Amino acid sequence: MTDDLTIFAKAQRQIEQDIDDRIKEHQAKVANFEKTARVAGATSQSPYTAVAVGDSWFDYPLFNDIAGGNMDVVAQLEQMHGHAKFILRLAHHGDATTDMMSAPKQQRLIKALSDKSLWINGKPNAIFCSAGGNDVAGNQFANFLNFNEGQPPSEGLNLPKFRKILGTVEANYLTLLELRDRYAPGVRVYAHTYDFPTPDGKHPLCAGPWLKPSLDSRHWSVPEGKVIITDALKRFRTMLKRLANNSANRFSVIDTQGMFTDANYRNDWVNELHPRDTGFKRIAAKFDPFWMRMLQQDGGPKDLPMG
Repeated sequence: MTDDLTIFAKAQRQIEQDIDDRIKEHQAKVANFEKTARVAGATSQSPYTAVAVGDSWFDYPLFNDIAGGNMDVVAQLEQMHGHAKFILRLAHHGDATTDMMSAPKQQRLIKALSDKSLWINGKPNAIFCSAGGNDVAGNQFANFLNFNEGQPPSEGLNLPKFRKILGTVEANYLTLLELRDRYAPGVRVYAHTYDFPTPDGKHPLCAGPWLKPSLDSRHWSVPEGKVIITDALKRFRTMLKRLANNSANRFSVIDTQGMFTDANYRNDWVNELHPRDTGFKRIAAKFDPFWMRMLQQDGGPKDLPMG
């Protein structure tokens, strides 16, 4: 037990160090841009800035599960060079919404939103949120499943219990919106939906599997499990859309559900829960023009005055 606690403590310290390093790197990018732009002595179009919170779809540290290197949505967005983007990545793989909105991580987000040295115009142009997948389709998926007693998989979700976790996820999203209202008023929050994974137990060496053990424990097959997880993620999408339909929330959902339709799902997915690099790139390609369009409708980033 002591060894396990020591390993956990070391891992947590490493996560905090990684996040601190990201913040310093982002701060240096902003400072360098402002210095270079002012030395040039002319008006310059400011890069778009954003802060990204949430889970592994914004922080996946493996390249197709065979090597290190980020290939997630944020990494793909940063490589789309139609416009410069400085994205502060506070997301961390494995985070559920309850992790994302834990007291320490709320404080870290508040500190970042309040630190004007991180933003070219005093606050980010956008807040990106990738969250909810680990809550509704993570290691604890068995908690929301009925035992297979001959009923169809369309009845595999234990709806009373699933609605409770979905309510918790919604509450955490609302908390994020409240923090935005207080510390970065007017900044739009962008979330996304999740496409439908195949729960076959495929996972990298360092994590998972996430879904198949839960399905096995309740005696559901992989094809039946896909029906069940599809049901769960459609319900999650409905919740997000309901939040987005309230214009006062300044909350937009980039709907990436149903994008991966290849019969050979390995062409899109690298494991149970994560797309391949090409899949993440397809998501980013849909993400990028959507938030750019909404940003322009909301007023867009201002040019940085020089001199």
